[in-house]
Formats: sequence, structure tokens, C-alpha cells
Amino acid sequence: MGVKGLQQFVDCCCPEARVTVNLREMARQHAAQTTDHTTSPTLIVDGMACLRHWYSCKDWVCGGQWREYMDALKSWVESFTSAGIRLVFFFDGVVEEKKRREWVKRRRRVNGEVCKVFRHIKAHGEQPGGNLFVLPSGLATFTPFALRSLGQEVFSTVQEADYEIARYACRHGSMGILGQDTDFLIYDSAPYLSVANLRIESLTTIQYDRQRVCRAIGLSVTQLPLLACLLGNDVVSEERMQHIRNNAMATYREMHPAPLSGAPRGQMVLAVSQLVSSLWGREEEESRLIPQSLNLSDPDRELLERGVRSYLLPEQEAFQRDDSFPSAFEKYVSPEILKACREKHVAAEGFMVYNVVCEGVVECSNSLEDEEDNELLPQALVYKSCRQHIYSLLLLHRRDGSIVEPPAIREWFVYPGNPLKEPDLVHPVPVSLPCHQPSLDLLWFGTGPDISTLRLVSFFSIFDCQEFSELYGAMEDSLLAALCLVTYIALQVPALSLEDVDAYLSQAVCLRLKSPQELQQIKLPVLSSRAVQLGSLYVRGLSHLLGANSASGCPLPSAALLPWHSFDGRLFHSKYLLSHSGAEDTVLLDSDSSCLSLFLHLREKLTEACRRRSRVLQSRPSPEARYRDRHTGWSSGGGESWREMTGGHRSGGGWRERGESRQDQGGYENQERMWERGGHRGRGMRGGQHFHPQSYPYCNDGGLQSTNPPPKQSRGRSYRSRGRYQLAPRWSQPPGPGT
Repeated sequence: MGVKGLQQFVDCCCPEARVTVNLREMARQHAAQTTDHTTSPTLIVDGMACLRHWYSCKDWVCGGQWREYMDALKSWVESFTSAGIRLVFFFDGVVEEKKRREWVKRRRRVNGEVCKVFRHIKAHGEQPGGNLFVLPSGLATFTPFALRSLGQEVFSTVQEADYEIARYACRHGSMGILGQDTDFLIYDSAPYLSVANLRIESLTTIQYDRQRVCRAIGLSVTQLPLLACLLGNDVVSEERMQHIRNNAMATYREMHPAPLSGAPRGQMVLAVSQLVSSLWGREEEESRLIPQSLNLSDPDRELLERGVRSYLLPEQEAFQRDDSFPSAFEKYVSPEILKACREKHVAAEGFMVYNVVCEGVVECSNSLEDEEDNELLPQALVYKSCRQHIYSLLLLHRRDGSIVEPPAIREWFVYPGNPLKEPDLVHPVPVSLPCHQPSLDLLWFGTGPDISTLRLVSFFSIFDCQEFSELYGAMEDSLLAALCLVTYIALQVPALSLEDVDAYLSQAVCLRLKSPQELQQIKLPVLSSRAVQLGSLYVRGLSHLLGANSASGCPLPSAALLPWHSFDGRLFHSKYLLSHSGAEDTVLLDSDSSCLSLFLHLREKLTEACRRRSRVLQSRPSPEARYRDRHTGWSSGGGESWREMTGGHRSGGGWRERGESRQDQGGYENQERMWERGGHRGRGMRGGQHFHPQSYPYCNDGGLQSTNPPPKQSRGRSYRSRGRYQLAPRWSQPPGPGT
């Protein structure tokens, strides 16, 4: 985001506007100047701009080092709070339609970078260098939850994020805005502080001084919005005002025939500034947003006025921005639901629900997906079914029990093959429940054990895993969520193999017992492009769990659905390589008997659910897992490298070490019987049929399945005893960013 070329101009051509500041000293001075001594000096943080700087973990391509990331966030926050600085974080909650074109342009650009990442992995078997860095999938989704868990104040926006940040900072007299967006130079708000130049050890950074920039280019602060729009921003595209800039540049060169060489963009900023300065002068022009002397067509003038208005804050009373929040589907839900949706969205407590109910549009940015892999489905298609169920839960039933037919939800999801020229129109599909689908008011605001059960069943029905509601309370919530997610993936992705399922489940079980330091020490002898995509697929699935949980009235605590409780990219990758090499279950579970028992129990439940829906999982070891690195001499046949990878001990041999052939190991019947008994490794029965991608039908049986009580399992260190069900969450009113 920001103004085209303005950052480069200030950095290269306007050094006097770059002021080094010490944030500790700045906070002390701010506190001394304010009359309100009840709160600490407040720094407003543009969360989206900080993601790249917060995620400093060495590994990023495998799906995210979430425990390590949490530690880094905690340390970053403590650096400010220990200096007496209060932090308020803002994250983008919507993409305004006027900025959709720019959003699409960025997504296409990142798609090209993702392609290069996968080509590098397949060519070299390793993570590419920093020049191809791509943020782990879901980082923007889960970071607000992470900061809230650290006790921080977090807001998700309902309008353009830059505008809400500038408005909040202005209203609350904040000491500054920490971000990396030249729009904060244009807003007449708090000082703009650079996160790119932040030195966290000393709490020093660069302040871009608005007044000094104005003096350098000969404009007033009130003329900056027009300059920004003529140069090009997210509202007014650079191409739209090209003819204006060409004329300005021609005039500028006539007046400055020998400009400084090597700074064409700087000359453009000066040329347009000169034009803007020349437009005003007569009294009648002073009150106009766009002077009449600027010769424009009616559509261009209208667009330019809209762009200029986007920079005007409510405190600047000459022009008011419409801050009303009409709902796209307000006739389908009650006013109480609308209010609750907005409250939880603004407080960064929910996911997806507000966008569906109040906007009628959902978007998802780039994921680490290989567009050259025709076997694995893109995450947008994998999770389409559960999104349709979420939409139905939110929109299909009124309080009086009548059924309505809302229009389709507009989905802007980035995936291979989608040109993003227009949204996909996705219609709600009813969930299969043992009773009539309840109204959203009952599901969200009802009380009592029956409603608690209904919430739980509704949540699992979204993923066609109704029977798992019977497991609630018998295992940790995070493991139950992982079981639900992996089962859903197995039902939706025909190419998912036994080895993939084992990798998913074993890493979820083992993660509970590993510290961030242990996770960082895992060594990966080679990277698999397929494992990279599977890791990203899982993390995107966790965000859908959050959306389903919000739609169902929060039967599970949100914390149980967050990645640092059930996923680590490096750990998953190591389990994937182990599983696809034919390693024993004991090796896969780090020779921990309690982990092994829990893993077998989860696998049994998954297999039962798949069998009921006629889904037969097959063994299909990936060729990538047998890759031999010509530099390290590593091969997937086992040995010391595996002990280094996982910190465990190898007991027994895999199918390769036993001298067995996959073709000699039996077919569907034997394989399925072995999985019914909960095991397959070490018994020569890992399956033998080659997998042929096909569609597997799975049925909605319309109700809960009767399951035997699960055996008592080791609950791990983080297990906390509690009742079987919980009541609906309280929908308390959070302090909104506009207050």
C-alpha cells in the first residue's frame, strides 16, 4: 500500500525528513506533554506491516515455526512494555471493493514468487534464500489471536486499515504510528514511525516528519491527499492519472532543464508537487477538494475526489466520511446477530463470520501451493465444502424457523488456475444434523446442556465428522480439533495417503511434549515440495476450524484451534519424511509409549470415520522421501540421520530394511483390516496397491454416530480437567477503535 514512489523520494531525496528517534525518550516527552496521566504513552501498530519483521524464524517454507514465532512476538512486545509504552494493534479485517484491483494485482505478483519457491525446492531439496521469502500461510489470520493471548489490545478493521489506524491515533493523541506505509505521511494524524528501521534492542527508529516533507516539496499538509492521488495509490491507480503526471513532468523540465541525474522518481514527485501548488490561489478554489483548474473528465474527477476524501479524518470537519456499516445480508439475520458479529470482529475474537454476514464476501490470500502439482487439490477447493456448511449455518434459518435463500457468497480465493478476474459465487449447503437446523440466535445465545451439545454437533457436522462430538472431554481439545481436520482432509483429498495421515497425526501428538528449542534443533536432510504444500494445507484448515467454531457459537475454546497447539512446520516435515520412508510407528512417535497409544487411538477413529464414508486410504510412499542428497549422502533408508532429525531412537526396521516389497504386502482387504486394528507398521501390511486419484463418495448420515467409549489416554502436560460442555461465549461490547 501507500503512495507510488513517495517512500523512495523521502529516503533518497529528502534526508532532512528522516529523523532518528529513541522511542523511550519519545514516550517520556509525550507523557510530560499530556494532561492524561492515567494511561501510558500509546503506540499504534500496523500489524500487517510488521508481519515480515515479526516472523524472524529460520524456517518458513514448511508451514511455520509457530512456537518459535510466539516466543519472538512475546519478546517484541516486552521490549515496549518494559519501556512504559502501551501498544494497540490493528489488522486488516476487510478488503474494500475500491481497492480490490490493487489487491488482485498483489496476489498475482506473489503467485509468481510462490512458483519460484517450489521450483527451487524441487531443484535443490532445500529452502530458498531470503530473496524468495514468502510469509507462512495464515500468519495474518493467527497473529491477532497470538497478540491477544499475550494480553495485548488488538483490533480488526471494518474499513480501510490505514484510515482506522490514523483515526484512532488522532482521536486518542497517540505518540505515533509504527508501520511502513507512506499513507501515514498523508493523513494529518500522529507521527509516522518506520518499522523497517526499528532496532528493537535500543528501541530506536526513523520518524518520517510530515512538516519537513511539506517544506521540501512546497506544499501544505492539506494538499498532500491530492498529491498522493495524482502519484497513484490504492484508490486511484497509477495508470489512471498518467496523463496528468506527463503534463506535470513536461512543465517541470521546462523550468528545470538540467535536473539532477539518477532520480527520475524524485523528479516526478517534485513535478506533481509543483502542479498541485499551482492549482490553488483564488479564494473560491480553497474550499474545493479538486480545483476546477485541473482539467479532468467527470469520471476521473469523481475518482480523484473519492481518493482525496479517503484521507480526511472525522476531526477534519470540512468533509465527512460515511462510517455507517450496512449489512449485505441484514434481512437474513437478527439485529442481535449483526451486533455480535461486528463486536467480535472488531475485537479480533472471531474469524470469517463478520465477512459473510455483514459483507457477503470472503477472501483468502496466497498459500504455499505448487501450481505444477496436479495431484493435490488447492486449499480453496479442499475447504469449499466446509465453507458452504458455514454459510448455511449463518444464513439459511431465521429466528422463526423459516428457511430463506440468500444470494451466493462472493469468494476471492487465490489458488492455481484462478485468474481472479471476478469472484467465485458459492452457495450455502445445509449441514446434516439429527434435528432441524437451529436458528443462529438459539445457537449463539441459548443456554443449557442441550444447546452446548447442539453447538458441538453443529461444529463437527460442518466437517462431516459428527461422531467426533462424542470424544469431547476424552482428549485435549487441540488433538480433537486436529483429528477433525485431518479426517476432513482425508475425505476431501483423494491423493492423501496413509503416510500423509500418519505424518499429520504423529506431529500433532508429539508437538505437545516439545519445547520451542527442541523444535528448532530438528534437522531436515531434504525438503519435499509435496510436504510443503501439505503443511500449508493443514494451517489453512485451522483457519476454517476457527470460522466453523465462530459460526457454531464457540463450542471449543479458540486457543485449541491455533497452530502453536497442534502444528509445527519443521516437526511435520520430519514426520512426513519418516512416514514416507517406512519408519516404524515407535520411531514416528519418538519411542514414547504414551504418544504411541494416543496416536493409534486417533488413527483408529480417523479410519473408522473414513470407512463409514467409503473412503479407503492407501499406502503411497512419496519418491521425494527417498531422495539422496549428493552433498550429505543422506538417504531415506534410516540410520543416524533420523535420530538427529527427531531426537528419538529407532527400534526395528522399516519395510525397506526388512527387505520387503510394497507389491508383496497385500491389498485392500488386508490393509483395511490392519487399519481397523489400529496398526500397520512393522507387520508387513502397509498396503500394496498403487494409488489412482479418484473421487470418493462420502455420505452425510444425518446424525450422530454411536461410538464406544474411548480408552483412557495420556492427556499430556497441557491437559486441564473441565466439564464436558461449555456455555455460549459472552458477547460483551469491546471498546471499539472509534471510541
